[in-house]
Amino acid sequence: MIKITITSTDIRNMKGISKTSQKPYDLNFQTAYVHTWDKQGHANPYPEKTELMLDKDTNGLPVSYPVGDYTFAPSSIQIDRMGNLDLRPVLTPLKAAHAVKLA
Repeated sequence: MIKITITSTDIRNMKGISKTSQKPYDLNFQTAYVHTWDKQGHANPYPEKTELMLDKDTNGLPVSYPVGDYTFAPSSIQIDRMGNLDLRPVLTPLKAAHAVKLA
């Protein structure tokens, strides 16, 4: 399982006109930290910073993830039209560890 940590709900917006299509674009990103492993299968000592492109709601506003720990939802992994593995991050919250009840 891959763990992704969201530490802030801040959103970075990027707007402009595409050089190739001449169409406007309006993209929103949220910073995430991915807990990764090295080639030998050892956990790296620190998570690596990346950005997730955010979906928009019905009003066109970006939908950010709340602060917390996540993993990839099964719908994140797809096969593209060329038959290649494609990862389009959709996060699902990790369940908090169950508290141990003391008798």
